[in-house]
Order: sequence, then C-alpha cells, then structure tokens
Amino acid sequence: MKSSLNAEDGMGVASLSVIYASIIISSMFLPPIMIKNLGCKWTICVGMACYVSYSFGNLYPGWYTLIPTSVILGLGGSPLWSAKCTYLTISGNLQAAKEGKKGSDVINQYFGIFFFIFQSSAVWGNLMSSLIFGQDTEIADIPEEELLTCGAADCGLFVNATGTVNKPAQKLVWTLVGCYIGVGVLAILIVAIFLDNIDHDQTSEFRGNREPFSRTFLATFRLLKDWRLLTLIPLTMYSGFEQSFLSGEYTKNYVTCALGIHYVGFIMMCFGATNSICSFLFGRLAQYVGRATLFLLAALSNLGVVIALLYWRPHPEELPVFFVFPALWGMADAIWQTQTNALYGILFPRDKEAAFANYRMWESLGFVIAFAYSTFLCLEHKLYILLTVLVLTVITYPIVEYYEYKNPTPPIETAANTKEIGPGEESKIICQTEL
Repeated sequence: MKSSLNAEDGMGVASLSVIYASIIISSMFLPPIMIKNLGCKWTICVGMACYVSYSFGNLYPGWYTLIPTSVILGLGGSPLWSAKCTYLTISGNLQAAKEGKKGSDVINQYFGIFFFIFQSSAVWGNLMSSLIFGQDTEIADIPEEELLTCGAADCGLFVNATGTVNKPAQKLVWTLVGCYIGVGVLAILIVAIFLDNIDHDQTSEFRGNREPFSRTFLATFRLLKDWRLLTLIPLTMYSGFEQSFLSGEYTKNYVTCALGIHYVGFIMMCFGATNSICSFLFGRLAQYVGRATLFLLAALSNLGVVIALLYWRPHPEELPVFFVFPALWGMADAIWQTQTNALYGILFPRDKEAAFANYRMWESLGFVIAFAYSTFLCLEHKLYILLTVLVLTVITYPIVEYYEYKNPTPPIETAANTKEIGPGEESKIICQTEL
C-alpha cells in the first residue's frame, strides 16, 4: 500500500528502501547499546515512538517528510524488536524456573502468544484500510487477455491492474493515518504505564560498571564468531525472503493481476488470521512435537505452495484458491516467526540483545535482496530463488538443532532478579531442548 499511495517519482519505493537500509545499519550497533542502558521497557517505548513518527510523515507525504521519518523508523525498528524478543526470553526463563518447566517450552509459548496478537494486526489493519478506502471504490472487470499474463506464465514485471490502482481521496488517507497514529500513541502509553521493568537491576548494574563503549557497540559483530549463529543465517534470511514474496509478488502477480487491487486487503486478512491462530497453536505444540518437526512442516508447506505457484494460472473463477495459498503461507510463517525467535533466545541467553540484533539484521537483508531484484527478475526466477534459499535452510538448520539437542544451552534467569547461575547450582538447571 505504501508504494501505491506515494507512487509519485518513486517516492513510496524509495521510502521502503530507506527503511530497510536503516534497519540493517541499526541492527549492527544500536540494540545492545539501547537495551543495556535503557532496559527493554523503555527501548520498546522509544522504538514505538519511531514508528509513530513515520505515520506523522504520511499526513503530508513528500521527500522532506517521508525520507527523514523512514530513517527514524528504521533506526528504531531493530532496537524495538530486539528488546521485545529479549523481554519475552527473560520472562519465559523466569516463569519456567518458578513452575519447574523447561525454559524452551515456556519461551515457545510466550512467542506464540505474542505473534498470535501481532499477526492479528494484519486482520485489523487491512480491515480498517478496506473499510476506509472502500467507500468509493469502482471495480473494473479485467479482460481475458490480461489474465493470460498473470502468475508465473508471464514475466510479471509489468502488471496492469486495469485502472484499479487509483489513489484514494486525501481525506480518506488522513482518516486512515490518523487512526494509525491514535493506535500507536495509545500503545506507547499502555507499555509505559503497565509493562513491568523486568531488567531494571541489570541495566542499573550495567550503567554502574561503566563497561567500555566499544565493547557494547561491537556486540552484534562479536557474536558472529559463534558458528551456530553463522549457520542460522540462511534460516533467518529466508524469513525475509518468504515474507516479502507473499506481501509483494503474490499480491501483485496473482491477486491484483487476476482479481484487482481491492482484493489485496482480504487476501492479507486471510494470511494474518491464519498466521495469528497458528502462532498461538504452534507456540504450545512445540513442547510436544519439538521445533524440528514444526520447521519441517513449514518447509514442506512452502515447498508445495512454491511448486503450485509455478504451474497455477490464476483466474477469477477460481476465487477460493486465491485464499488457500496465503492460508498455507500464514501457517508456515507462524512457524518461521515463533520458532526462529525462540531458538535465538534459547541458544544465546547471555547475549540476547546482540543475538536478536543479528536476527533482525539478517532478516532485513533478506527483505532488501528480495526488494532489490523484484524490479528486474521475472516471477519464475524469483520463485526458484525462494526455493533455493529454502533448500539451503533445510540443510543448515538441522546442524544447529542437533548440536543443541546433544549439548543443551542452560538458561541464565532463574529468579526475579535475573542473576546468573552460580557455582554449584548447575544441577538446578532445567535443560532445554526437545529435538
């Protein structure tokens, strides 16, 4: 929607490019510095404020408003997500210690609950935009000759939506952006007032010890010495590839091309609803079947969808099929998101901030690469690239999982003060991790 609303001179595309570039730069340095000094709670608040600033920039979109706010959003995005993941990991380990459960099981549940709520935003956000922008929509029939160019049968670089991509009235844009700003400000207030400052003692101790700035500044890069993180890079980048494919290529070359842009919101609502429900279910199911089983299910699901999209020729008469693919993709994405985030928290309990910063950096790099080649590669080639990264993920991920199965990583947090486990207390550790 961003590239459509602000299409003049490529402003929308440039804005998205700046956002992802800023996230990558931010991931390299900012998360460990902000989280260790401000704590998770206030880092989340600052990051959310950066997102709200971008909404303000869209009230009067222009190069002098969108580009600076895009930079601000990107710089705040990585600390926000790293702080969120760190908070959930700490909370999960603390709760596991209290209840005598495996830390990995509770962390999986917490990430499942989070992504259940987070992915539901795709439903409410698209419903809001559809209701607002759909007030004066004129739907045009798509000629049969144009339907022949939809899907992987055609290169897919130039999709003609038969006049259905019309910029909404400015009043409707202001209404939608105003709603987004209101929700964002309310969310900041809720977090600032009600969220527990769970790592207050750690941040106070960090500031008191005055650890050298260079050590914190380079924490993200130092963690790259760990072979486990390097081995997880294909899995992490694939998360960016697969998300960008559905939201960009599928909606453009299948939905908009064959049905019209007015169906995109409903398709993404289907994706968000399935993703939300499956995030909650898989977050709880992981303790019974293990992460590897769920990752295998996600890989097989994506593999089947990619192969089907290579041969499917979309047509309006096959309307239910348009919803089957995003539903299956949402189920798989629920696994990629919940289990990969939980895996990072379990593998790197002593370097959570740097670990999740790496996660966001490599995932964003996947987004950037997919975004970069989207304008000059044919759809068939994009599907083969997605398939290649998926196969590489299936090869590399089990190496880390098997090592963790044989050599479980003990959690740090065992009490409310989040102190590290002392000598002689190793026997109290409730080990991870079911393969």
